[in-house]
Amino acid sequence: MPLERISALKTGAKSSTDNQVIHAGVWENLQSIQAAVDKWQVQLTIMRIPCKFFSYLRFQKSLQLQPRDAGENIKQLRGITSGPSAREKPSDSFELFGKFYSRDDYTNVTSKILSKVGKSLQNQRNHPLWLIKERIKDHFYTHYLNRNKNPLFSVYDNLSPVVTTEQNFDSLLIPPDHASRRKGDNFYLNQTNMLRAHTSAHQHELIRAGLNAFLVVGDVYRRDEIDSSHYPVFHQMEGVRLFSKHELFANVQNGEELCIFEKGRRTPYKQEIHTLEAVKLLEFDLKQTLKKVMTHLFGKGLEIRWVDCYFPFTHPSFEMEIKFQGEWMEVLGCGITEQQLVNSAGAQDRIGYAFGLGLERLAMILYGIPDIRLFWSEDERFSKQFQVTHIDQKVTFQPLSKYPPLVNDISFWIPKEGYEKNDFYDLVRNIGGDLVEKVSLIDYFTHPKTAKVSHCYRITYRHMERTLTQEEVRTIHRAIEKVTVEKMGVEGRF
Repeated sequence: MPLERISALKTGAKSSTDNQVIHAGVWENLQSIQAAVDKWQVQLTIMRIPCKFFSYLRFQKSLQLQPRDAGENIKQLRGITSGPSAREKPSDSFELFGKFYSRDDYTNVTSKILSKVGKSLQNQRNHPLWLIKERIKDHFYTHYLNRNKNPLFSVYDNLSPVVTTEQNFDSLLIPPDHASRRKGDNFYLNQTNMLRAHTSAHQHELIRAGLNAFLVVGDVYRRDEIDSSHYPVFHQMEGVRLFSKHELFANVQNGEELCIFEKGRRTPYKQEIHTLEAVKLLEFDLKQTLKKVMTHLFGKGLEIRWVDCYFPFTHPSFEMEIKFQGEWMEVLGCGITEQQLVNSAGAQDRIGYAFGLGLERLAMILYGIPDIRLFWSEDERFSKQFQVTHIDQKVTFQPLSKYPPLVNDISFWIPKEGYEKNDFYDLVRNIGGDLVEKVSLIDYFTHPKTAKVSHCYRITYRHMERTLTQEEVRTIHRAIEKVTVEKMGVEGRF
């Protein structure tokens, strides 16, 4: 029986100290289960878990499932959820999830960032990001079912954020010279390993593992500016759905006469290998699916518009904007998955789409949370506001007492080569932590005689839970000045 007919791996693959548990949905019928067991030699034990929608199958750690590409893909699937056990620490390396990574010229991840790895805010019950995740998951579990009334989409919310550069870039067809690979924009453990910059890094391996519909939720890491809406760690939800010819044209009159592939040419509306009718059906399904998700979150009457855009791994590509409190706001990106990506993952007979949305952006809009740092707050006045009895219960965030900010400026001559603003932002955050509310470049000056360039930054300090003293801020600011000169090769003007 082809694995594509199995409604495989219906919830997230979770790692534990005792074993690896991969939840799966109920297969089409008991005969199909027996056939799969006979063919793939899967050791199964039924485990009942209280659930509104379905029971789960529990796979033992010795899972022998061999989807689309026997051998190679199961090694990749194991790598999603498990890592090597700890061993003696090599010199000039650091440990993460029981594995040691050697430093090299690419290493730029800071201790402050590493302290966030493994927090998994999306899985902390009654955290606002957990609420958003659960509401979207509930929507997909309720409205997208297979013929046996079991959820169509798998959900993975605990995959390791440590990925290879091949997973993060190459598997998504991102060119070697693409700007998104820059050290200035990413957190590299070394030249070949990094903290994922998007949950799309898992697309290829999950498709290769035999999945045709899944959601991936997790923390992602990007170097960026510092203000109330940007943070170097945030959370995404990735969605992918693949269709066979029969599935795509099932409700189309004379659909058996239509094709999903052709030898054509690439246009702004389709890829060279796709037929126009297949792409239009996919685009309609994609946009309707995402419109329903947003309506589920924000309610009926929501104004939505679509904007054409570009992503390396989808074509055509779109961004969704919603009108909220009188302003248009971008909330997600999506598109028709590049067929080269699908083919390389072993699903040559299928066509599909992908989408990605930011949980913080949705939570800030939906709950009225004004500062992205609050998602990391341990203040009970914040967390208690989201102790709801039902995930769909309405919550309007009540601001904590706004403590006064303290502002200090720092200016310096930058070196002729090698200066990156994101390096400075990382340095400030590493020293000042979440006491730094915002960093703004307020002056850019080029000396008329020497051509030396000066930057002046304004750093706003504010504690989320108490009033800072001038002496506290002065100590932090002096440390920033000192380390900036020592580490970044600038010439201070303070």
